[in-house]
Formats: sequence, structure tokens, C-alpha cells
Amino acid sequence: MERRDFLHQSLAYSMMPGSSISNTPSLIRDKSMGPVVIERPIPGLPHKGKVLAVIQPHCDDIALFAAGTVAKLIKEGYTGYLIRTSNDDHAGAGETIGDVIRNNGIANGAVATALGLQKVFDLGYRNHMMDNYSIQEIRGRLIFLFRVLKVDTLISYDPWSSYEENPDHYITARAVESARWMAGGGRDYPEHFEAGLKPHAVIERYYFARGPQLVNRIVDITETLEVKIDANLANFSQGPAGETGARIKKELERKGKTLPILGKTDLEANRNYIKHFVLDMDSQAQRGVPSDRIVGEEHQLGWAERFHYIGAEPSILPAYIAENEVKR
Repeated sequence: MERRDFLHQSLAYSMMPGSSISNTPSLIRDKSMGPVVIERPIPGLPHKGKVLAVIQPHCDDIALFAAGTVAKLIKEGYTGYLIRTSNDDHAGAGETIGDVIRNNGIANGAVATALGLQKVFDLGYRNHMMDNYSIQEIRGRLIFLFRVLKVDTLISYDPWSSYEENPDHYITARAVESARWMAGGGRDYPEHFEAGLKPHAVIERYYFARGPQLVNRIVDITETLEVKIDANLANFSQGPAGETGARIKKELERKGKTLPILGKTDLEANRNYIKHFVLDMDSQAQRGVPSDRIVGEEHQLGWAERFHYIGAEPSILPAYIAENEVKR
């Protein structure tokens, strides 16, 4: 299977503890943009007290593209919340639209539980129709949540990715990016302040995409891979796996055959199908997105996820003052 790599370089705006630098030749397109940062697991609870917002249009997005990183950050001390912008009424299990919405809602909650997220917020916009809604309305609701939750870090679709066909994805991404900085303004939605809220900008972002994108951070998810599998298994309604592994296993057994990679039990078959097909061989390859295993392999890691990461831009002022201050 042909796998094209569209990884590009960008300056990593801030370095986190446990990070290191990768200069993998296959990833460098423009050396002036700086190296890719490898973010590794950090022992203990270095992020205790910080808040993570995980934002997705549909119940399968985070599970597929960022669940390993979400689980890593939660393990390192973050308190996390899941925000779903659509009502998922156009995809998933169920005979009627009502059934589909209900099943996807249950699956969305199950994904949050699997990842250790504290609460789910559903905005409820019609699936595949989010470009028909006012982005200002979506942005305003996100600003409210960012201020209420005091979000430090967010994970969502990249608002600057290329070739995204789903309006739910790119509208959500653009609303998130505009909301996260406007939430820090003292003049946007002043009625919030009458209710006791304060301006609160979200500085740190991990953005992912289904296709070509600028990538400047690789997150090692080897230690949280099983949690990512849990999240995809929990997404019974819309996920690409569900009972697929068990179904393949049973079909082969009826023919007197077996597929060793699936294991012996139905649960093993479902989990192994997710690991070896959904997160590896299948993994959006037709869109030019390398699998978690391939990304890890390219960086001498086990399994990894890739992001367009943006953090606090370091100020040169303190260093300049320290080097140039003189006595009066």
C-alpha cells in the first residue's frame, strides 16, 4: 500500500518537559522552519491542575486521530472535557435518525469515559450541515465553555489543514481557533463577566487533520495505545471497528480457517482488528495520512500521533533586559 508523507516543518513555539528534537531527514522540507519536537511520556503528574478541552464534530474523530495523546495528557494530570459540536445524525448504527442520534450519543459518552474525561458537552448541530449555521453562534458557545472551564490546552481539527471535505470538520476547526483567542478578550461577550466569568484565552493547541497538514510535533503514544484501542472499541455506533474483528473471525471459522493476528477470543479479535488494521494498515492511508505505527517507526518510537502544535510564543524581552540592563 502506497503511503505518501505530507509532513512539513514549523517552529515549535514552546517546549514541554519530556520533549526532544527529531531531525528525521524524511520529514524535513524547509530547514528554516525548525525541527520537529518529539513529545514523550512524563512521569508523575506534571500537568496537575491544568484543564484540557477535547473538541470533535463526531464521536469517532478523537478516537481515531488523537486518543493516545488525550490519554497521555490525562495520565499526566490534566482534567479533561469532551465537546462534540454535531448531533451525529447522518452516520452510525440505527434504523431511524432518532436511533442514530441516540446511539452516537451513547458512544460519544463511552469514548469520553474510556479516555478519562470528566464531562461531555454536546452542541447539537446537524451533521454535515454545520456550514449552514452561523459560525459566530458556534464561536460564542465555545468562548463561554473556554471561560467556564478555564481551558489551558485544547485538541481538535487543524483550521489550516488542506483538502478537508467535511464541513463539520472545517467549520468546527475555524470556530475553535477563533474562539480560543477571543475568549481572552475583555470586550467580547461582556455579559459573561456579569455572570462572574473572566477573560480566559486558550494558549496551547494540538491540531490534527485527515490529510496533508503542517506537522511540528510527534507524540509518543506507545504507553497509551491500549487506551486508544479502548476508545475506538467504545465507539460501537460510528467507529470503524465495532464487532468487525469478531465477525471476520467467525466467518473464517465457518470456512475452517483462522487469521492468527486476530487472536482466540471475540474481544481479542475486536481489539487486534483495531490495533493492526484501523490504527495501522487502514489508517486513512488513501488520504496520505500515515498510520500511528508508521509515524512511530519513522521517529524510532513504538506508536505515535502527529500534530500541528502551537504553544506560548517565548518572549525575547527578559533575556534582552538581563543582557543590557545597566545601573543608573
